[in-house]
Amino acid sequence: MKSVHIGAGNIGRGFIGALLSHADIHVTFADVNADIISALKERQQYEVVYAQEEAHSETITGVTALNSTTEEEAVVKAIAEADLITTAVGPSILPHVAPVIAKGLVQHAKQPKPVHVIACENMIRGSSQLREFVMPHIDEQDKEQVESYTAFCDAAVDRIVPIQEQQDLLTVQVEPYFEWVVEKKNWQGALPAIEAITFVDNLDPYIERKLLTVNTGHAAIAYAGYAKGYSTIIEAIQDEEILTLAKHALEETSALLKDKWNFQEDDLNHYITKILQRYQNPYISDLVTRVGRGPIRKLGPKDRLVYPTQALLEQGKTADALLTTIAYALHFNPADDEEAAELQERIKSEGAASTLASISGQTQDSALVQQAIKKYEQQKDRV
Repeated sequence: MKSVHIGAGNIGRGFIGALLSHADIHVTFADVNADIISALKERQQYEVVYAQEEAHSETITGVTALNSTTEEEAVVKAIAEADLITTAVGPSILPHVAPVIAKGLVQHAKQPKPVHVIACENMIRGSSQLREFVMPHIDEQDKEQVESYTAFCDAAVDRIVPIQEQQDLLTVQVEPYFEWVVEKKNWQGALPAIEAITFVDNLDPYIERKLLTVNTGHAAIAYAGYAKGYSTIIEAIQDEEILTLAKHALEETSALLKDKWNFQEDDLNHYITKILQRYQNPYISDLVTRVGRGPIRKLGPKDRLVYPTQALLEQGKTADALLTTIAYALHFNPADDEEAAELQERIKSEGAASTLASISGQTQDSALVQQAIKKYEQQKDRV
């Protein structure tokens, strides 16, 4: 089985590429980073180091690489011959990789045999969104054939890849834990023997579980940590007040998840305990400014903070920790974060209540905005 993985960065190598290699799938990386691609071509292997107390690493072998900028024809040929195409480039980059994927799928459809495309991105239904970017680049006469043999399968992925301090260009450190869940309804033919993938009928519960636990908890620690002057997540979570805030935020979102998706309480509690342990892993170092980056997006109506807060308030349930986190996010203003700078400029010119209302999709007199702004004003003396 052959695969093309677009994005040879730390997540591509340390997560997706490594797991595919474990399943004896040949991986061809495609990326614009000339140094990484050159090193992968030369060595055809790299080291993955696991961030844990007992030092452990493994060598991922049998990989190849192509430069997406200078070797586009070769990338197209590799896609045409692949059984599986995966990406880990970041949501904003998907539109830029869509044209070369489109060219490869057109060539692939001439064979004809199925090919599966999985966007392994930190976004909701990334493969479906990637499809929307890819199809406009395919001529009308080719679309029917391409759609007949191409399956875009949505996925939810979870693995912390910390700040890298490796001397070797290709060595990547990752946490031992991972989750890769793929929705199987679009899959053509028999499911592959990839042990790392959990195939499910409906991805939505798993998307929301990750969004409202992993992402919500991380945001609570990052925004509170920044407000209290901490640099890293591990420093912040050692503050008992911040740890308590994160726990309470996850208790609030758990109530929502249980009611909506019928998760078993014991299973959900175990999952949340595991998440908090991951945050407290001393061998994973991540900056609060990186985790909190993009506060406007993260305060959006369907994202990790506003969505569960509004849903809980509508049900008459408590959302105190989530509201506190939203208030902390309004203070977030690190250097080199364009969204944070825009957020502060809007607060300065429009006022905090008007800004939050606009970003969150709520009215200015809504309970969410009113309660969050009250906490925001109370925090001013502490931030």
